[in-house]
Formats: sequence, structure tokens, C-alpha cells
Amino acid sequence: MRLELATKEAMQYACVNFHYTRKPLDNISFGFSVFNDKGEWCGIVAYGRGNAPNIAKPFGLVQGQVIELLRVALNGKQNTTSSVVARSLKLLRKYAPLVKVVVSFADANQDHIGTIYQASNWIYIGESISEKGIRIKGRLTHKRSVGSKYGSSSIKFLRKHVDKNAEIIHGLPKYKYVYPIDKKLIQLCKSLSKPYPKKTSAGNSVVECSNSIGKAEGSNPIPAL
Repeated sequence: MRLELATKEAMQYACVNFHYTRKPLDNISFGFSVFNDKGEWCGIVAYGRGNAPNIAKPFGLVQGQVIELLRVALNGKQNTTSSVVARSLKLLRKYAPLVKVVVSFADANQDHIGTIYQASNWIYIGESISEKGIRIKGRLTHKRSVGSKYGSSSIKFLRKHVDKNAEIIHGLPKYKYVYPIDKKLIQLCKSLSKPYPKKTSAGNSVVECSNSIGKAEGSNPIPAL
């Protein structure tokens, strides 16, 4: 398997064609194209600033020292997804030397609990409030897209200037995982840790289990913290 810096075109193509959201991203800082042992392109792993303005605050860091793993958009030709993520984390030291912590989210609205992160020794630190989007003129649209189109995503503004019935639609929470690149921050991240969320065998509901590292079939765990 080989990873190399991805072009903007490759990242957007993979996001639209290989990721469940089927949408391009406008906040990617950089990413890596993934090639399997046969030299076939498998997709991309993308990193960026994310949407949280205080993403660095819980770690006592500043903007630029924390980055978000935004997308893992693969077509299934890769060896294992966890090995792709692990390889990309190693490359961060070269291409983003100022980064000390990586953050990523698993979306419960898509029945995701972060299996890849659990199998790769990431630290789970809790839920974040999730908004599915804003309903405008009967259509549900992502908050960021609304802001780009109308100049503001404020409900007060939208009700006054766009649609008097505009409303925020809340969804299930997102599960927040972190991976400390800087070993000096391992203990801090561990101090924030909570038990891994886990699906019940009865359905899609989520319960908490022990914070042991998952051993998912086909996983390629990152060295234990």
C-alpha cells in the first residue's frame, strides 16, 4: 500500500463518489491518495480545520495544532481501512509538523459508532451536539451550505429574509475521538477518555462498554498509547 499527497480534484471526486454523504468538502487542508499493492487507486484520506472554532481548547493548544480527520473516502480496493488511517497518521509528522492532536467524529445518524477508531487505539472523549441541518422551504440543508448560500445560518436572519418557517433540525450526537500525535499529550487525552460506545446486538441503539481496544476482523491497530 502507498499513500501520497492527493490533488484537490482527487479528494473531491472521492468524497462525492466513495463517501456516504456524496458531497464535496470545502474545508480540506490536505489529504492523501491511497494506492493498493497492485497500484490501483483506492480513494483518499482528508484532513482539515473542521467546523469547530474551539477545536484546540480542550487540549490547551491553539488553532493549527489540532486538525480534524474529515473524510475517509475509499472504494473498497484498499487492504483494510484501519491500516490506511494508521499510515496517514504517520505521514502527518512530515506534512503537518505543527499538529499535536487529531480529532475525528463518528456520526450516529448514519449508525456509526467509530469502529475504525476503536480498532486503531483512538481515545473516545464523548458526544458532541449534532444538528442534522436547517429546513428551508421544505428542504433540509447542511448549516454550512446555508451560510454559504445566504450569507448567514442564523435562524433569526433566515426567518426574516429567506423563509419565515426556517428551523433547525436536530439529529443524534456525533461520537468524538482523538489521537495524540505528540506523546506528551497522551496522558491529557486519556484523562478525557470515556468508555467506547457500542451497538447492541438487538438493534441500532448504542450503549457504553469497556474502553478496551477493539479487535475488529481485518483491523490493523495503531501501536497502543
